[in-house]
Amino acid sequence: ELPAAVVLTISHTEPGLQGDRSSAGTKPATLETGAEIQVPLFLNEGDKVKVDTRSGDYISRVTD
Repeated sequence: ELPAAVVLTISHTEPGLQGDRSSAGTKPATLETGAEIQVPLFLNEGDKVKVDTRSGDYISRVTD
């Protein structure tokens, strides 16, 4: 049985803009697995994100 969520690294996305931290907009991002999901505008390549394994949706940003 799969876990409810997994942590993955963004391998490609367009650069985020500094002023976009409070915006509700999203952009496409490719994960290390090759899957593409929608993430908030402030995320960048190399960021780690938590993804729901059932829906494939972005849950949150993960900081070490």
